[in-house]
Amino acid sequence: MNAMAMSSTSMPARRPDRALARWLLAVLTLLATMLTGSSAWARDDGDWQILNARYGTPQHNIDVTDQLKELARRDDRVRVTNGLFGDDPDVGRTKVLRIYARNRDGGSRVFEFREGSVIDGNDFTGWRRGDWGQGGSGGWDGPGGNDDGAYAILGARYGVPEASIDVTGRLRELARRDAKVRVTNDLFRDDPAVGRTKMLRIYARDRSGQVRTFDYREGAWIDGSQFTGWGRGDWGQGGWNGGWDGRPGSYNPDGYGPVQERLYIVRATYGSGGRAVDVTDRLRSISRGGILDVRVDNDLFGGDPAYGEQKTLRVTFTLGRGRQQTREVREGDRIRLP
Repeated sequence: MNAMAMSSTSMPARRPDRALARWLLAVLTLLATMLTGSSAWARDDGDWQILNARYGTPQHNIDVTDQLKELARRDDRVRVTNGLFGDDPDVGRTKVLRIYARNRDGGSRVFEFREGSVIDGNDFTGWRRGDWGQGGSGGWDGPGGNDDGAYAILGARYGVPEASIDVTGRLRELARRDAKVRVTNDLFRDDPAVGRTKMLRIYARDRSGQVRTFDYREGAWIDGSQFTGWGRGDWGQGGWNGGWDGRPGSYNPDGYGPVQERLYIVRATYGSGGRAVDVTDRLRSISRGGILDVRVDNDLFGGDPAYGEQKTLRVTFTLGRGRQQTREVREGDRIRLP
């Protein structure tokens, strides 16, 4: 009985100790939270707000603002690599991550991090929160430096005066990725005038409403800094009639004939009687310059569809928007169109 009594009387003595321990634990937890929050606030509220980010070289670079934002939410420090952004915009060259930022006074600055270096998010406001990257033009030279030139693009064509293709959409696609673009056949996925030096012609309007053309020979670089909204791609939506010289149907200075008389092969066959092969694609590939002038023989089409017989090339074609015409040429003779 006495032991039980002693035990029961000793219990209340421990309750203040437990209450004190709980109070101390709560205070320590609160202090730790405040310290952690203060540290995070310091790390996440630097002097610069990020507008946008690009990775690559001046000639070939990509917008990585969204990828960087995603990475920043996970890490305070990020190492710059091709794998980080899932792409290598300029293979074989050392690339740079460019971060375009604005401080609290409105001043702008470009932060550069070479491939392999580490980005410290402490410099930037809201780094881990990701509430940045909502501004800037996206050009390599930064907001206002490469995307707000004096000319608005109306359209673009690639080729020669008598044989050219509209490349406005393709150029817009390229401009969103690169501040500078080099003019090549591969770039536009076509060669409208095989064997001839071609030109990219950009039609643009200045702020006063005057229209002018910018010509870039095959192999030259286009500098997007001259054009309004280059990197944004909000151009080329109309205002141009599509002609090389702005006057559809007019004659070209080189004297090759009207633009509207460009040759188009509708269908072509080569053979004899029931033994003939379709050679439409072959003739189209050698007439992209708007002219077909070749000798008709087996070598031209890579085989003899009717061995031992006299063969005939039959071509159905149009000139510009004109009606379909048909021309037949015997083996050994020459076909000239138009």
